Parts: sequence; structure tokens; C-alpha cells
Amino acid sequence: MWTDDLRARIEADAPPALCVAFSGGPDSTALLHALAQLPEARERGLRALHVDHGLHADSAEWAKRCVDFCESLAVPLTTIRVQVSDARGEGLEAAARRARYAAFAANLGGGEWLVLGHHRDDQVETVLLKLLRGAGPEGLGGMRGLRPFARGFLWRPLLETPRESLHKYLSEHGIPCIHDPANDDPRFARNALRRDILPRISKHWPHADASILHAAQLCRTAADYIGDAAQAALKILRRGTDTLDVTGWLALPEALRAPVFDGWLHARGLSAPPDEPRAELARQAACAADDGATLIGWPGAEVRVWDGRLHATPPLATPPEDWQAEWTGAPLALPRDCGTLTLVAGTNPARAADVRLDRKLTVRLRQGGERIKPAGDPHTRELRDLFQQARVPPWLRVRCPLIYENDELIAVTDLWISEHGKAVFDASGARPRWAPPAWAE
Repeated sequence: MWTDDLRARIEADAPPALCVAFSGGPDSTALLHALAQLPEARERGLRALHVDHGLHADSAEWAKRCVDFCESLAVPLTTIRVQVSDARGEGLEAAARRARYAAFAANLGGGEWLVLGHHRDDQVETVLLKLLRGAGPEGLGGMRGLRPFARGFLWRPLLETPRESLHKYLSEHGIPCIHDPANDDPRFARNALRRDILPRISKHWPHADASILHAAQLCRTAADYIGDAAQAALKILRRGTDTLDVTGWLALPEALRAPVFDGWLHARGLSAPPDEPRAELARQAACAADDGATLIGWPGAEVRVWDGRLHATPPLATPPEDWQAEWTGAPLALPRDCGTLTLVAGTNPARAADVRLDRKLTVRLRQGGERIKPAGDPHTRELRDLFQQARVPPWLRVRCPLIYENDELIAVTDLWISEHGKAVFDASGARPRWAPPAWAE
């Protein structure tokens, strides 16, 4: 009986606290009801989370039914209403999933395990969908039974339990559940696979599901091995400011290059690229000039090749032409993706809020051709040369605030200050300080 297996899994895995992702559908309803009968689950503070996507006219009624069901089990329930937006162009199904998991992550307690009702049939569908989308070993390994998630873990204890067993359980106990019409919509890939493709496969290969799951296990073993090797390689290839050594990355075996790259991006909270941009990045990285920044972008991330390293950022806005602002020392928000300019007393950033200049200056962004004579330097220098010598990345150079009095460049933030600029700032006992945007840290 699958409920006995569930009890054994709790005893073996020993989760410290349990929270069920409860949609009100048959799978999560059977899971929550079964857990509510187990003292081992109750002892772990069993509770439930329900996400109302607001995508169906009856979603509020479904949420109420979930509340009533949990009250009948004496299981605490938290209901979360989310807004589903397909701004990324990923499709409604993927957008709803992203919103749902974001809500779960925000509401999961420290050390708590989020329990999902994914079962054996879901695993088969997932592996086939990944195959049709061209996934590698990680994707073809299917859903993991346990993985880190938010401040705890995501747990799928039913991956060896058939859907039929869960539905039989509901029937035997006379438990009603919610039927979401979206699960019948053939426009969604999983529904088409479940209702049309898989029955045809099973007709010709009766044991196809077992074979698919066996292949998934082999892929999972391979993916775990590759993942361990990729993590070891990533530690070696990481450089200061969390960049990646280009030469070392290009020298990796093909099986490691993508996992290392994707793992590096994910650690920075950025999305991994499709295969084509990744391949194009590798081609351009192999012949990138020392001071020319090669840029490859995709939705959610940009990677630049510069100074022998890969640099990753979110997609950056182009600095506006001819932007300028008056400045007397108050914190100044620069254009998007350019950070903030402040004035600090000596070396004390804590006094930034109350330090002011005795005159108005003008702040601009770089247009090209600017020159400054740094204090103590006998020569006037082009900013281009100074930036190159200081190894300031090109995408930061165009965002670096330039400080003028009238039309005289007196400071390039806190990097270079002219003799006149030094006198201006000394009069206030302060220095300019540029705080680049978070992505540049």
C-alpha cells in the first residue's frame, strides 16, 4: 500500500517539518489526506499551502473548498493569491508555475520541507517532455525526489506511486476533489502527452513507462556525476568578482562546458541560455580582443567576454545620450543600471546623507573624448587610456558618472580628481563616491 510506503519514507528521510503544496486536485488531496492520518506527519507540524492563480472564474470557490477540506482534517492552511504574467513570453503554463513556486518559496519556513504530490505517471510525462525539448542528462533524469528549495527542501515522496493508486484511494475514502478544466486543455503540452501520445505508446510498448523510468535513472546517475565534476571545475575557474576564466572554460570537455557555465549563471540568479547563444559565445570567446567586450545576450541575462574572463549581468539598459543633472552632494540616482552618486565625509560613508557642497556641479555620463589632468599628474590624460590602465570594464565606463564645474571635468567619480576638483571637495571635507548597481558588485 502506498500509504505504508509514505510512512516509511517519512521515517527514512526524517524531514524536520512538513508543508504540503495543496491545489485541491486529486493528487495533492490524496497526499494531504494520507499524511493527516499519520502521527509521524502530525508531529512534524503538518500544514498546507494553496496558491490561487486567479486564472479561472471558480478559483475563489476552489480556494474556499481547500479551506473547508483542511479544516475537516484539522490541518492549518495558508492561501496565497498570485498574479500570473506572461511578460517573458514563456507561455501561460510556465508563467503560472513560476508564480506558484515563487509563492511557495516566499512562504516556506526555515528548514521546512515542501511536499508535492508528483507521482510515477508525472515522472514519465516529465522525462518525455524533456526529451522532446532536447534536454541533456539533467533534464532526462526527471524530477528529483529531494532537492534544496528556498529555506528548506522540496520533497516528492510519491514518485514511485502510480496515479491510479492515488485515485483509488480517493474513491475508497469517498473524498471529493477539484477538477481544473485546464488539465483537459490539449493546448498544454503535458495534457496532449497524457491524453493522446502516451496511450498510443503504451498500446505498442506495454512496458514503456518502466523503460522510460529506467532510462531516467541512468540519466540521473550520469547527471549527478557530471554535476559533481562541474562544481569542482567551477571552483577552479572562478575569478575575482565572480567571473569565469575564458581559456579554462573553453578547454573543458564538451560534457562539462555547459553545466559549468549554467551553474555559474544560476549561482548569480541569472537564467541559462539556449544552446545556440551558448555556442555563439564559445565561438566569439575563442577570438575575443583583450580590451573589446564581446556581448551575447538572451532573455534574463547577458554575458560579456573581456580581459580573459566571462562577466555575467542581467540585461542592461543603454545609458541615455546627453543625460545630465545638477548636483550639490545629495545622493543622486543615476540613469537605470548606472547606480548612485553620493558625497561622503572623508572615508566615512555613514555621513553621506548630511554632507553638501558649497556650489552646484553638473554630472554627466561619458560621451567619448573626455580628458582630465589628475591631481599630482603632470600630464592631461584621456579617459579612454585611464580606464584601460585601471582595467575598468567597458560596460561600466559608459555608466561611470563624470563631475563637471561649468564645462571643466573635475572628477571621474572617486577614481580620478583634478587639482581644481580636489580643492572643490576639500572645501566641504568630502569626496564623491560612486555606488555601481548591484549587478556590478
